[in-house]
Amino acid sequence: MSADNSPTPPARTRVALLGTGPWARSTHAPAIAAHPGAELAGVWGRRAEAAAELAGEYDVPAYSGEDGLGELLAEADAVAIALPPDVQAPLAVRAAGAGCHLLLDKPVATTPAAAREVAAAAGAARVASVVFCTLRFAPPTAAWITEQAGRGGWFTARAQWLAPLFVPGSTHEYASPWRKEKGALWDVGPHALSVLIPVLGDVTAVTAAPGPNGTAHLVLRHASGASSTATLGLGAPPAAGGVEIALYGEQGTAEPPRWGESVTAYGAALDALLEAARTGRPHPCDAAFGARLTEILAEAQTQLG
Repeated sequence: MSADNSPTPPARTRVALLGTGPWARSTHAPAIAAHPGAELAGVWGRRAEAAAELAGEYDVPAYSGEDGLGELLAEADAVAIALPPDVQAPLAVRAAGAGCHLLLDKPVATTPAAAREVAAAAGAARVASVVFCTLRFAPPTAAWITEQAGRGGWFTARAQWLAPLFVPGSTHEYASPWRKEKGALWDVGPHALSVLIPVLGDVTAVTAAPGPNGTAHLVLRHASGASSTATLGLGAPPAAGGVEIALYGEQGTAEPPRWGESVTAYGAALDALLEAARTGRPHPCDAAFGARLTEILAEAQTQLG
């Protein structure tokens, strides 16, 4: 109790932000700064000037380099990572070893070995982990996923996620080098799977075929016996862009609502991380689930060549 006998407010979780790109600026940083149970402990970037710029917007310390990373991890209770997946994975392992809870971006990594290493590190350190898949945490779609999983009786499903990031003349801020290299399979594939798997069950078989301009077509078999398809592309014509998800089964057809702002969804993911850290109960969308997503996508990638 304080001197006036009012309750002492609970300590807020200190969250370190690793990454300074568009996603970190538009979603991670504002969501962490606005969260009532968290505070932004500092920003680490691979470029010192970018870290200083973003940190300055929130009046928190900036860090860069190996020494700076170690200093920030020592100050933090959790890390939020907004970096390319194969940069993220070793940093997540290091953060877990430093005792920090992990709020990861999707995909955790693009090789099963690296993704499993992250999950193993979180388990060994007994830190909480959450992988941010937007639809899995945005309140409207999260509630819809839970509802449809409870209904059951689904026969098949389809997911289509098309965007014009890599068409001639595109200057989209999210047209990053890692997305251009790895393509839609790795960028938006986790989003599709994060909806399909909770409703239909784990993927037991995958068939993949390439489409135009880097599009990937997947046919999936699920543990429930249902099947699904996913069409994933980042090089679609602008007029063809959009996201469509539908379930088909005994009770007809179901489509999710719009999911709203990414900052709200990220705040819900941070809620989930703090709850998992407090209770010790793993969240369904944890690092182990992230590793499973990587395994499925890696199998598809092998078939795509």
